[in-house]
Amino acid sequence: MRTRRAGPVALTPAWLRRHPLPQPDDTADKRGRGQVLVVAGAGEMPGAALLCAVGTLRAGAGRLQVATTAAAAPLVAATVPEARVIALPEAKSGALSTRARARLDALAADADALVVGPGMLEADAASRMLAGWLAGLPAIPAVVDAAALCALGLDGERIAAGRAELILTPHAGEAARLLAVEREVVEADACAHCRELASRYGAVVVMKGATTYIAAGTGPVLRNRHGNVGLAMSGSGDTLAGIIGGLSARGAGPSLAAAWGVFLHAAAADAIRARQGTLGFLARELLDEIPSIMNAFASGRSQQQRPRPRA
Repeated sequence: MRTRRAGPVALTPAWLRRHPLPQPDDTADKRGRGQVLVVAGAGEMPGAALLCAVGTLRAGAGRLQVATTAAAAPLVAATVPEARVIALPEAKSGALSTRARARLDALAADADALVVGPGMLEADAASRMLAGWLAGLPAIPAVVDAAALCALGLDGERIAAGRAELILTPHAGEAARLLAVEREVVEADACAHCRELASRYGAVVVMKGATTYIAAGTGPVLRNRHGNVGLAMSGSGDTLAGIIGGLSARGAGPSLAAAWGVFLHAAAADAIRARQGTLGFLARELLDEIPSIMNAFASGRSQQQRPRPRA
């Protein structure tokens, strides 16, 4: 007799209070709050790197490095003064050059978590380079978003076999491409396809949509229905990826970082809607809401952190 699989569990404030974020003590320095590496942006879309980068800091990360294309680097450096910005070589198309691999290896070796993909241009050569890089990452959380998801389509088995703790953040169209099905098929049962991706890649998967699902290899799928249609805008996903990366850098495990990131992102949109309505707010405005929402959960603090490999 086939065992019936349990349905999704609602992601609620009560669930979050039972699963609190790690909190730094008062003696922690900026490295103790975690260093995050953001690999994002291009000359055509520097804003995605900006939104993602600021998201990591709003979520509580202590140090930030942003690796972006040479064309985007000056704007990112001027707009995010809190970050160290690294200009990477780019191809004639504007996509990341394969010559960036050595620098990315060195940067990842010093990171507590990373986010890769927001605002990057898709190119076969860049995707192959990123596939090799992801497969060789150390054992740190890695949020893989947007264009970087193409690397999984090229060499998913090798990436899944690597040491990195993968957090994938596809929307239905990106998930459909990874699963080689039509988008409508994914949308018809997003929960099941989220679970399938998590199993295939040994990853935590955030299936973005009006209802967002969060699945890991084991345990129940979480279902988030907070948020509103105001989130359906350019830059929204970039902020979410950054928030999850920042939470990961400060010590939250992949599933916890994904769950809290999804909720904080959605709750920020609901807070803005309560003040000024559903439509017309900007992705960048979401990030200013994050600290106060986290602070509202302060009564559920936990001092338990995921062990770090370095002091």
